[in-house]
Amino acid sequence: MGELYARSVLRIPRPRVGILSVGEEEGKGNDLTREATLLVRKLPVNFVGNVEGRDIYNGNCDVIVCDGFVGNVALKTSEGLSRLVREMLKASLTQTVTAQVGALLSRKAFNAFRRRLDPSEYGGAPLLGVRGVCIIGHGSSNDRAVMNGIRVAAEFAQAGVNDRLEREFAGRPSDDRPDSDAQLPIQ
Repeated sequence: MGELYARSVLRIPRPRVGILSVGEEEGKGNDLTREATLLVRKLPVNFVGNVEGRDIYNGNCDVIVCDGFVGNVALKTSEGLSRLVREMLKASLTQTVTAQVGALLSRKAFNAFRRRLDPSEYGGAPLLGVRGVCIIGHGSSNDRAVMNGIRVAAEFAQAGVNDRLEREFAGRPSDDRPDSDAQLPIQ
């Protein structure tokens, strides 16, 4: 579904799909990761194999698959790192008069940078695979994040994302789909 979303909504013609693991080698990872690799390899997607945490931001993948626990840890680590970078940059830009003048001259660029790193600007992420629109927001969302979450939900609905994903999925040959009864081991 992430590949379908990337292709049909984000307009990435051939999204690169990877599975987040502790190493690039196919045998690395826990039982769930290894089993998922076997299943995703059978799908008609541009599967690039296992990827590591460093690949989340380097642009080598468009869709990174992982379980909810790992995804949540990656997300919260990213948020913490983003906050740290903003705080360190702010501290650096106030240390000297020259830095303060440079910061003043670069204020517009720094504000744009801050907005790109601010999770409240995005509002949340879509939960794919449910009928209707479901945007998952952060538990500590502020009023701006909630407002943007509502905006994202409206855009999602207006664009008919679920209908597009459903049509895309239904259009795939059934022998290319993983067995719907197949269950991954729960970790």
